[in-house]
Amino acid sequence: MPQNQSLTIKPIEGAKPGKVYYSLQLNTSPVPTPGPGQVLVKVQASALNHRDLFIRQHLYPGISFSAPLLSDGYGIVVSPNSSPLYNKPVLVTPSRGWISSPDGPEPVPATESNKEEKEWSVIGGSARYSSQGTAQSFLLVPEEEVFPAPGHLTPAEGAALPLAGLTAWRALITKGEAERGQNVLVTGIGGGVALAALQFAVKRGCNVFVTSSSQEKINKAVEMGARGGVLYTEAAWEKTLLKQLPKTRPFVDVVVDGSGGDIVGKGVKLLKQGGKIVVYGMTVGPKMEWNMNAVLKNIELRGTSMGSRAEFGDMVKFVDENKIKPVVSRVVSGGLENIQGIDGLFEDLKGGKQFGKLVILVDGEDEGARSPKL
Repeated sequence: MPQNQSLTIKPIEGAKPGKVYYSLQLNTSPVPTPGPGQVLVKVQASALNHRDLFIRQHLYPGISFSAPLLSDGYGIVVSPNSSPLYNKPVLVTPSRGWISSPDGPEPVPATESNKEEKEWSVIGGSARYSSQGTAQSFLLVPEEEVFPAPGHLTPAEGAALPLAGLTAWRALITKGEAERGQNVLVTGIGGGVALAALQFAVKRGCNVFVTSSSQEKINKAVEMGARGGVLYTEAAWEKTLLKQLPKTRPFVDVVVDGSGGDIVGKGVKLLKQGGKIVVYGMTVGPKMEWNMNAVLKNIELRGTSMGSRAEFGDMVKFVDENKIKPVVSRVVSGGLENIQGIDGLFEDLKGGKQFGKLVILVDGEDEGARSPKL
């Protein structure tokens, strides 16, 4: 009989947030059986996000030492055979408790398959929805929380899409309202969200510009369709970027940012009157500057956190229709038992070495494999 393997973090007595780095622990348990409204997904690939690194450093709220890690997953529905998704590849939604409101997570009514947990939370390594992390061989999930995977994606590419794709889609489309012909600035190119935002904006017909600390990453972004880019390590990078903007549209309409820091001070010099800064993360620090120049220029600062299930469906449809392939930086095979290899992916994340997503082939097979095994 197959067993369900999962990866969790191992507790350390007296650990202090930011001063600890929890090791990974491999666990074995029986394969769960789906109940009403549930499907069992054999996970083929999972992907890392910065939140997984923050969890290992105890810098993320509400972590759990018993919940399987990771939020991104691609797999095959292997039970029940009565499901219309049976034997088909699916993408797992990366959060629970947010159905469709464009404003933010709304109260979610109880369902037959999810009777108690109603509040919004990202899955993986957290106390809420503690069974739902994708770093496991078999994932029991409400049927409404999986979507058919676009047929042009490999398991690794599929696993690279959910969290980054959803975050980028909401930031760019729902909050940024980016339209064809507009100038969009995507900061910190190289991470999964920034690259997804670049791909979506290019396909939407926007002129995309990027920032990075690496000229190599800027060059790769240009190969993917960006119109230009600048090194944010330069003190006056906004002046360099202004020179790259089209003469017919010498301003930025929307900034999509995951760093915080001085983005308002820099952005106000680039943005049009009433331009938007959409912030999906603050990796520089938990506070950022807001100045009077931004007020006088009618700049809008909009926060955004991932997205709803409805937005996830819209994003997956857009990826499918436009045959977008998420950028995968590196793939580790050998399944969840390959803890050394998986730790190497975390090291890539720590050092900011990646250009794209870092993926684990959970079933240990070739990434093109799609046939389920139960």
